[in-house]
Amino acid sequence: MKIHYNTTKGKILLHASVWFLLLLFPLLIMMYEEHDTERNLRMLKLNWLQMSQYAVIFYINYLWLIRKYFMQKKFLVFFVINLLLLALMLWFNDLIHTEVFAEPGKEFFKDKGFRPNPPPDKPGMPPFRFFWVKGLLSLLVPTIVAIAVSSVENWFRSEEAQKEASRAQLESELQNLRYQIQPHFFFNSLNNIYSLVETSAPKAQQAIHGLSRMMRYLLYETGRTTVGLDEEIRFIVSYIELMKLRQTDKTLLIYSFPEIEARHWQLAPLLFIPLIENAFKHGVSATKKSEIRFEITVSGSNLLFVGINTNYPKVDSDKSGSGIGLSNLRKRLELLYPGQNSLSTTVENEMFVATLQLRLTAAEMPSENQL
Repeated sequence: MKIHYNTTKGKILLHASVWFLLLLFPLLIMMYEEHDTERNLRMLKLNWLQMSQYAVIFYINYLWLIRKYFMQKKFLVFFVINLLLLALMLWFNDLIHTEVFAEPGKEFFKDKGFRPNPPPDKPGMPPFRFFWVKGLLSLLVPTIVAIAVSSVENWFRSEEAQKEASRAQLESELQNLRYQIQPHFFFNSLNNIYSLVETSAPKAQQAIHGLSRMMRYLLYETGRTTVGLDEEIRFIVSYIELMKLRQTDKTLLIYSFPEIEARHWQLAPLLFIPLIENAFKHGVSATKKSEIRFEITVSGSNLLFVGINTNYPKVDSDKSGSGIGLSNLRKRLELLYPGQNSLSTTVENEMFVATLQLRLTAAEMPSENQL
C-alpha cells in the first residue's frame, strides 16, 4: 500500500519518522562515549528535553503561527509572538538546567524567586550571555524549519492546484473538440445520403442503416478517453463503405488495415476521420478518374496512417464541410499526444498525401482474478 506525503496519514508517518530518528540519534552517539551511566543518562534526558522544546516551537509555528500570520504577511505579529515564545523557552530551559540537570555540587540555583542566578563568569570561559545567545539561536532553528516546510508544502499545493486546473482545462478543450467532430461528421454523412436519395433509393437505405450503426459508436464509445484500435478500424471501414456508395466507376478506392481481433492497443477515438473525410472531399471528381488509398500499419506501439488521393481542391462555391477537420485534428494531437505524434500533408505528382504517426498505448489486461 502506497502512502503519499500529501495525505494526512503520509504527513503523520513522515513527521513521526523524523522525530523518532532525532530522538534516536543521541542514543547512537552514546554508544561511542565513555561508559558513565549516570552522566550519559543525564545527557540523554537533556537532549530529549531539548528535542521536546524544538517540537513545541515547530508545531506551534507549523500548525498555527505560520498559517495565521506569516502566510497572511502579518510579519510583525508573527515576530513578536515568536520572540515571546523563544524567551519563555529560554527561561524554562535555564530553569530546568539549573534545577534538574546540573551536575551534583555545581548547582547555582538560589532562593531568588523563579529566576536562577547565573554562574559567575570564569577566566578563559565565554561570558554567560554567550550561552543565552547560543540557546536563542538554537531555538530559532525549529522556527526556520517550520517556515521552510510550510513554504514547500504551500508551493506543492499551488503546483497541484495548477496541474488540476490544467487537467480540467485540457479535458474541457478535448470535450469541445469531440462535440465539434460529431456534428461535423454527421452533417457530412447526411450530405452523402441526400445525394443518394435521388439516384439510388436502395443505396440510400443501406447508407442510413450503416449510419445508424456508426452513430451508436459515436454516442456510446467515443465518450471514453481511449478506444480499442480494433473498434476504431471497424468504424472507419464502415465509414469508408458508406462513402463508397456514392462513388462511380471512375473512382478507385483501396484500403488496407491490419486485422486486430483483440483490443490490445488503445488510441483516442476519431483521429482518422478528418483525414478520410478530406480525401473524399478533395480527391474525387465527377468527370475525371480519381484514386483514394488508405493504409494503416502497426509496428510495436507505433502506428502509421497514410492517406493518398488525387488532388482536386474544392472551389470557393462548394460549401460542403466546414473546414474544421484538419485544424481540429492538429489541436487534438497536441493535447493528447504531445511530442508523440507527427502529422504532415504534402502534394506529390498531383497526389495529396497525408501521413499521421502516433504512439499507441497498451490496453490493461485483466488479472486472473478478474477472468
